[in-house]
Amino acid sequence: MRFSDFSSLRFLVVGAALSLGACSYGDSLLWPSSETTEEASAEAASSDGTDQVQVIGGGQPPIGATQFVPPGVTPGEPTGTFVGQKVVQLRDELGRLQSSIAQQNEELQRLRTGLVQNSQQYHGTIAAVNSRLQVGTTPGNPILVQQFKSAQADLDRIADEINYMNNLTAAVANNSTLSAYMAEAARAAFSVSGAVDEDHRQLAILEDEGNRTAVLIDRLLKELTSDVRRQTNYVTTERSNLNLLSAGIKSGELFGGSLVNRAVLSNSGQASMAGAPISTAGRTPLVVIRFDRADVPYEQALYTAVSKTLERRPNAMFDLVAVAPTIGGAARIALNSQKARQHAENVMRSLVEMGLPPNRVAVSAKTQQQAANNEVHLFVR
Repeated sequence: MRFSDFSSLRFLVVGAALSLGACSYGDSLLWPSSETTEEASAEAASSDGTDQVQVIGGGQPPIGATQFVPPGVTPGEPTGTFVGQKVVQLRDELGRLQSSIAQQNEELQRLRTGLVQNSQQYHGTIAAVNSRLQVGTTPGNPILVQQFKSAQADLDRIADEINYMNNLTAAVANNSTLSAYMAEAARAAFSVSGAVDEDHRQLAILEDEGNRTAVLIDRLLKELTSDVRRQTNYVTTERSNLNLLSAGIKSGELFGGSLVNRAVLSNSGQASMAGAPISTAGRTPLVVIRFDRADVPYEQALYTAVSKTLERRPNAMFDLVAVAPTIGGAARIALNSQKARQHAENVMRSLVEMGLPPNRVAVSAKTQQQAANNEVHLFVR
């Protein structure tokens, strides 16, 4: 079916009717599946149920909101014994540890505030670009290009803050090690001879406050690790979405979400022009792009076809075949073959920009007597 026939056919692709002149679809692979899928569950709450999570609008995943305030250190009078001196030393060390935790908490809250602000600014810019693309604009609109660069800068700042969070995680882990050492030292002090009752009373208080501090550090480390993991995945996904948005700005039209969000990542499959020929006998192409004129607008149709396929088969692999006609002598066929390969490379580049992992596509080339022009065929494997 050629796209020129679409003017009289209703086609279910994002609620729009497509009418392009240079592509055709294998229909059976594009209609929505009757099977339904369930969304992944939200992040589980912490084991003690006390940690707070703030939900950020605009697509950013939840981020922790707990304030990690140290419990404080109870003062005590020196007793003059050897154990009493150890108590004073441990009390000073616990005070320094809690002071370090307080500073780390302040740094964490500052980073969280920056993450939220940059994310809100990023999604506001992206929304403005998408709104303009949705109503249509000129290819490479310089206003959208500038907004795109601004969004990139916002996402880079988010990535920088995640790196700082990683460094903070390492510092908190060091404090966790110190806390364990201090707890062991406090327990050992109980068995030292020459102590008075007041020494043991103060040691018991220190042990209790040390244990509470250790629990606080564990919760801080747990929440930090969770924040870093969620926000790192978020930035990775948004970089893929930015690649697709860049392709939309170049063409002046809105595509949608990145294909990588629909695909089940796999290490199988290779993208290589030099690979073995791909057998297409008896196979119906998902998309046929006919390069019968300059600047064939195939991107939107290509995105829709692959997106719909991945909705039904998230682990689908694809074969991209450059097809050259056998018209003319050997020199003409060789020239057509070269041009067909270039077209296939451009289509492959478009798929990668749309978010499809390159290892999901195998690329090959062939000549075909029935072809009147250079073509690129996309098959579902």
